[in-house]
Amino acid sequence: MAHIDPDSPVPKYFQLREILLDLIDSDELSIGAAIPSERELCQRFALSRMTVRQAVDHLVSEGRLHRVPGKGTFVARPKIELALQLTSFSDDMRARGMAPGSRDLDRRTMRASAHLAKELGIQPGEDVHFIERLRTADGEPLSIERAHIPVKLAPDLAEHNLSGRSLYELLESRYGLVMDAGELTIDGGIADPSDADLLKLPRGGAVLLLQRRSFSGGVCAELGVSTYRADRYQLRTILEMPARRG
Repeated sequence: MAHIDPDSPVPKYFQLREILLDLIDSDELSIGAAIPSERELCQRFALSRMTVRQAVDHLVSEGRLHRVPGKGTFVARPKIELALQLTSFSDDMRARGMAPGSRDLDRRTMRASAHLAKELGIQPGEDVHFIERLRTADGEPLSIERAHIPVKLAPDLAEHNLSGRSLYELLESRYGLVMDAGELTIDGGIADPSDADLLKLPRGGAVLLLQRRSFSGGVCAELGVSTYRADRYQLRTILEMPARRG
């Protein structure tokens, strides 16, 4: 059985954090399982309640555990790694073995404001499709997507049903728009009340805000603004040391 080393330079709360992570990663504490109470952890590892709480707080903030008021602290579901590549939500979820889904929230044609026109590389006042959808994986709401597509690139797009269908697949098969490049900006934020309700987040819940410009043959074919649940997503990328100049 793992134990806390009182002579180690590693803080005791961090040692306990590592012990709990080992139990989670080995499935001794499976997804949805309750972890031992603070009192049990204090007794088992001869720690103060403050030290135990510090370790558990860290794991809650990292999304590995979640608290249910009046019930206890439980092992959270693993976060989904946000794909930092040009791919559709549907393809990304299928690649993870999950069933993608969608629900239309709004479909309309609008005239491009000066800001939107600049982002899309069109003239202010040109017609733009606006498509707002709630995206789900295995029935769980994960994000809200708001796509802006110039009407001149996909004239009758509004006539097509997108329920359970990839927008990128439709743009490619129907209009020959193959997304081959893109730009992505990611910010952290707080969900507004309506988005929080749709995503089943508490009011004031944290979200990731993504703005993506997708290009087809050098032409901006879509401006996407998406709101992702921060409790279900994490970012991962590869870091490389830049080559040193001689």
